[in-house]
Amino acid sequence: MLNVNGSRSSMTLKTYLGLILFGTTTFLVAVFGIIISYSVQQTYLNDLSSKGLEIAHMLALDPSIIRSVEHSNAGQQVNIRPYVESIRAHTDASFIVITNQDGIRLSHPIASRVGEHFIGDDIVPTLTEGKSHSNVAVGSLGKAIRNFAPVISNNNVIGAVSIGYLTRTTGELVQEHINNFIIWVAFIYLFVISIISISIFKLKRTFLQMEPEKIVQRFRERELILNSIRDRIVAVDQLQHITAINEAAYECLVPIYDVNEEGRQDAYLSEPLENLSRTLSNIVFEANGKLLRTTTQISGQSHAITAYPVTNDAQTMGYVLVFQPDYNETKLEEALQAKTNYANHLRTKTHEHTNKLNVLSGLLQTGKVNDAIELLQQESDAHQQILGQLIKTIENSSVAGVLLAQYNKAAEYDVSFFIDDDSQLADYPSTISEPISTMLANLLDNATMAAWENNQNRTPEVTLYISDRSKHFVIEVEDSGRGVPESLSNNLYDFGVSSKVSNEQTGVGLYLVNQIVLQFQGSLDWERSENNTTVFSVYLDKRAFNLL
Repeated sequence: MLNVNGSRSSMTLKTYLGLILFGTTTFLVAVFGIIISYSVQQTYLNDLSSKGLEIAHMLALDPSIIRSVEHSNAGQQVNIRPYVESIRAHTDASFIVITNQDGIRLSHPIASRVGEHFIGDDIVPTLTEGKSHSNVAVGSLGKAIRNFAPVISNNNVIGAVSIGYLTRTTGELVQEHINNFIIWVAFIYLFVISIISISIFKLKRTFLQMEPEKIVQRFRERELILNSIRDRIVAVDQLQHITAINEAAYECLVPIYDVNEEGRQDAYLSEPLENLSRTLSNIVFEANGKLLRTTTQISGQSHAITAYPVTNDAQTMGYVLVFQPDYNETKLEEALQAKTNYANHLRTKTHEHTNKLNVLSGLLQTGKVNDAIELLQQESDAHQQILGQLIKTIENSSVAGVLLAQYNKAAEYDVSFFIDDDSQLADYPSTISEPISTMLANLLDNATMAAWENNQNRTPEVTLYISDRSKHFVIEVEDSGRGVPESLSNNLYDFGVSSKVSNEQTGVGLYLVNQIVLQFQGSLDWERSENNTTVFSVYLDKRAFNLL
């Protein structure tokens, strides 16, 4: 039984989408926040480095500074601090330090530190190699980005200029722009809320105001309902791709299938309709967006078909095809007449059998035992004859059993059943004998019914010839029926095609026979003989038997 309850969940579509979008947005905001913070910090440091080096190079070229450094290197006392501090006051530098070639400070924001050695080894490349560079280091004033430029005189490095900026943390930098940051984050979340609202409104409208669990339940209910309907139903989209097909339609359109395979029709979903039935595909083209009712042949049987267009805002989105066998009054009358004839035939046979039993009883009661034995002998002679013939000509037990069953069926319908005296069949393994039995059963079934249905015009007879003497295996079945209607001659071996009017299952026998013949790479032919009988002939190459 199909479970249609679906999975239970208290989370609605609105909550589900809201959590996903809010979670995703928060994650993206956090990631971009980290990236932006890192970028701001790097930009800030690069700006300080560029600006500091520019000022350092300018001061390194200042004549007053060059003279003061030269005097210091010569051991003279200099007082350059007031001059340097006056310059620093016009910049945003945290400190400006001038050193001689020994790294002794000649200028420092804190006067007491003038004359002390410069803290840090990052000044060494400038003093020894004359390199200009920037570096982040911790000095006497704290962590700073320090920019160094050499003081050069007569092409010799005589000292260094260090321009420093005390660095701030990223948080301090962001703090300056916190208001703008909050505004942008608020804008992003408002935008996300708007997207969520619009998406939920659109999805709800698309899903007919149903939650996902309800949608799943509806689909399962639809599948159960479709498969419980006896009418054949196929749904397609506007491109004629199959979107739904119930079991009744699948079994009608696909003659060979596994009855134990669940959901077997799902293999055709999303497939073009013409792959399953070109007839139905043509009907969809003919409908052209309108309701269409018509009658046509499907699988060899007449069907009444209705094509319902599926529309949305006056646009055709697909079709639902509903079809069922077209049992018109004439066919119903024929079927009813066949049933009536069969019932009358059984009534006659029952009456005949009762009469014989009464005669047998009378003979026994009057003591005429020999006459009773003679009567029983007459009844068994025919069976003994067919049994004897089967024993002499048919070595394969399963085939002999089929022939005996067909003889009994023919006798039930008052159809004379003959096996040609020239028949012969050797014993074969089950892989060969089973297909042979299937072919014989279907051919003889058809022949018996054809002969019986024509019993008003001539004596019903069926004759079988079977032989495997040569390199070929031959079966010929001849009946006294009316023959094959001309309208069915071109597609006689198709599934569902039959000229029977009886109440038995029709349209399968010759199809199965033809499939077996193709399997053995043989041929299946029929013809109307000079005696107004119908002869079906099967020819198989016995070399194909070795392939199985």
